[in-house]
Amino acid sequence: MAELKIDAVVFDVLGTLVDEPAGLRAGIRALTPSPDAAGTERLLLLWQRHIEREQRRVLDGDRPYVTGDLLDREAAGLVAEAAGVGDPAAVEELARSARRLPPWPDTVAGLARIAGRFPLIGLSNASRTALLGLNAHAGLRWHQALSAEDARTYKPDPAVYRLAVTVAGAPPERLLMVAAHAWDLRGAQALGLRTAHVARPVGDPPTPADRFDLYAEGLADLADQLGVEG
Repeated sequence: MAELKIDAVVFDVLGTLVDEPAGLRAGIRALTPSPDAAGTERLLLLWQRHIEREQRRVLDGDRPYVTGDLLDREAAGLVAEAAGVGDPAAVEELARSARRLPPWPDTVAGLARIAGRFPLIGLSNASRTALLGLNAHAGLRWHQALSAEDARTYKPDPAVYRLAVTVAGAPPERLLMVAAHAWDLRGAQALGLRTAHVARPVGDPPTPADRFDLYAEGLADLADQLGVEG
């Protein structure tokens, strides 16, 4: 992509580089081994809907900012209650499962390959503490990892993407935002960043109206399109 001139690559983390549902399912099964697959999925959906709803309330100004750690603890409490588990230690352990998310099979090698040519910036709605745990558990390689906590809001608020722009010290159009979520890319696009959608089983796929700069089947495909040697 000779016409795509970029100085740094910015990666979303949750869902894009790590399999968030898989990690949460493991935490739910450890909490209560009794649910069948359908029961586990029901509890997972309860967690996901709470996080999405509460982040939206923060974005809409209906709730003061709270960190992702607090939202995870709230979600874990709801899941434990629904599962009939009242042990506070078990609830805390479930909340921590949000920091133990497995990488997708192509993540580690793909990041290492792209990092050989471009500075890599992680940009996540996860808290600073959670991001540290995620990076360590999944073996993610960064030159800089940024949490939305530093902007005291959540993506897709423009303030979060500005964190990456500020750290990169480059105009927005010289940064490439990579995500499996079309809503995330739209947020970055609104601030002027270039965008690349990476297909994942749990992502938010683009609509026919979306116009992103790159569309990749995975990180190897993305690296190829960026002209990074294998």
